[in-house]
Amino acid sequence: MENSSENFIIALDGGSGTGKSTTAKLVAKTLGITYLDTGAMYRAVTYVALQKGLKAEEGPAMDELLKDLTLGFDSENHILINGESHEQEIRGMLVSNNVSIYCALPSVRAAMTAQQREIGKKQSCILDGRDIGTVVFPDAKYKFFMVTDVAVRAERRLKELLEKGEKVTYEEVLKNLTERDRLDSSRANAPLKKADDAIEIDTTHISIQQQVQKILDYVGVVA
Repeated sequence: MENSSENFIIALDGGSGTGKSTTAKLVAKTLGITYLDTGAMYRAVTYVALQKGLKAEEGPAMDELLKDLTLGFDSENHILINGESHEQEIRGMLVSNNVSIYCALPSVRAAMTAQQREIGKKQSCILDGRDIGTVVFPDAKYKFFMVTDVAVRAERRLKELLEKGEKVTYEEVLKNLTERDRLDSSRANAPLKKADDAIEIDTTHISIQQQVQKILDYVGVVA
């Protein structure tokens, strides 16, 4: 890999269920760099807001929530909210059905972006999300954009949820993904969008390991 002694950012964008998180974790492990789970950060904000009964709207209450919220990750890269693990709660359908609404708020995006940039200044990272290569790190050394047929994404997500004990149907998951795509792509603030200089990877018919290898090939590493 070129300039291996210098810190660098890998931006991995795409819709929900495209395999971004799993791929990013494996790339991070192979390269020995930090995986920063931005999606978990937005899910954490959504979870806390729902627990407090806060609507997805700007105002003093949301500002207070963001000011008091401390996010981190444990040794297994599970989200810590004010020092406590809530990994299972943030992955449930309640949060999934609301996260696109809360993360569209400018105050939420600004707060999370600031935290992500601060971490990225100190170490090489791979980040996955919706706007990493366009907004959070527009100067990232490597940018990728993952796409997958929505029916395949729904099947993958359904399997994950059922394995976690969630009672959900394929139709519910497909509806959730379709609606999240619409909200993420149409929001005025930092929409889901492929960066002009991002490399597109279609993951519909390839395995996770093949996805990982494609990225490693581009950055000059063979697993």
